[in-house]
Amino acid sequence: MLAAGGTGLLAATASGDVRPAHRGRPEPAGGTPEQVHLTWGDDPTRSVVVSWASPGQALAPRVRIGQRIIAANERGYTDEVTGEVTWTYHARVDGLRPGATYGYAVTADNDRYAPDSFSATFTTAPEGRSAYRFTSFGDLPAPNPRWASPHAQAAHAVGAVETFQPLFHLLNGDLADPGLNQEAAYRPWMPVPGNHELEFGNGERRLASYLARYALPSNGLPAFEGRWYSFQVGTVAFVCLSGDDDSGGAQTRWIEATLAAARGNSSIDWIVVQLHRCARESEWLPIFDRYEVDLVLCGHDHGYERSFPVRGFEPATGSDVDALRPHPVTTVDSGVFDTSQGTVHLVLGCGSSDAADTAYPANTANTANTAEVATWSARRDAATAGGIAVFDVNPGTEAGGQTSISVRYFHAAGADPANPTGDYALFETFTVVRPRSDGRRWHAR
Repeated sequence: MLAAGGTGLLAATASGDVRPAHRGRPEPAGGTPEQVHLTWGDDPTRSVVVSWASPGQALAPRVRIGQRIIAANERGYTDEVTGEVTWTYHARVDGLRPGATYGYAVTADNDRYAPDSFSATFTTAPEGRSAYRFTSFGDLPAPNPRWASPHAQAAHAVGAVETFQPLFHLLNGDLADPGLNQEAAYRPWMPVPGNHELEFGNGERRLASYLARYALPSNGLPAFEGRWYSFQVGTVAFVCLSGDDDSGGAQTRWIEATLAAARGNSSIDWIVVQLHRCARESEWLPIFDRYEVDLVLCGHDHGYERSFPVRGFEPATGSDVDALRPHPVTTVDSGVFDTSQGTVHLVLGCGSSDAADTAYPANTANTANTAEVATWSARRDAATAGGIAVFDVNPGTEAGGQTSISVRYFHAAGADPANPTGDYALFETFTVVRPRSDGRRWHAR
């Protein structure tokens, strides 16, 4: 059992300077940094972006690393409903060393707590074929007045990330809780937009708040920067998508080109796709098949579900004849799956959301108009909405040999107001394997 609320969250706040507001001083104002968080730069081995907000417009906002001072770029947006202005800042830190740990500080000329400014640490990605860990969940809850502490569930989930000490975390949409502050400042959190980021009254394409708060790797399309992107860490290519797509086909063309480039790159073994809504009915599934995507991680449904490896499609059952019904390449739950033969899909909408989705019994799935037998569904935990998936990448030792990713899913009560910081327990473990790309000539299917 893992007491994430204790060893995780407390360790996270104790491992760096605790914010003065946590010491009983007045709440910050002016240019005082809040909601400090990290994302990868275009090259995770050598760059990160430090981002934050402030209650008012900051004067000379900046990040300090050693003797270096990095000026931050300002982004602001005005809520179209309330008229409230939010000020956000992003400092791109380049020229770092691979696999190195750095301390940094965030401040501004009108930071109320300078010289006691916020500080934390981060570690850059390793170079080449290296082992590392990442974690994933989506759907953090909004503050809930039923709780003694309105942010208790989200803080518990963030504590779980800190407990497992990943290199970075994938946040699979619905980034609803704004109260995480600096606890997400010790490692990059890489998000995708969910339906709660696509709200009416939220600016152009309804993503103004999301696009103001996050500075993400470039996708090479100026009209759509920040909405989808990719990055490589070690031997894994991560392809992060916007599921509610109104790009007129631009994203689909970018996906095809990005996946083709990844599969043609001998330094990349694995392709992991991240998006918010389940991809089961998406037009992108044939593209995922064509380029042998290994894992698809999503959120939206509040719980956990794992598919068997799937490739191709079967006729839909029920009345929804247009649904794509994935074909499982095996229904033997052996615990070890070769994803060069089929993609494993994971629903990870379990970032301590307020309630689990229990409408559909085991071995059925919801389509647009009906419930159908889900032959592709291997394991489900819809009873609890709190959980975290932990991925350990093993690059293997020989060219042309086998590489693996071991996956563990831990769940907790999560939605129980009487026990918002209940221990995480291991729910299941499985491993995905595939041949290394440095000894295999790949051809599109």
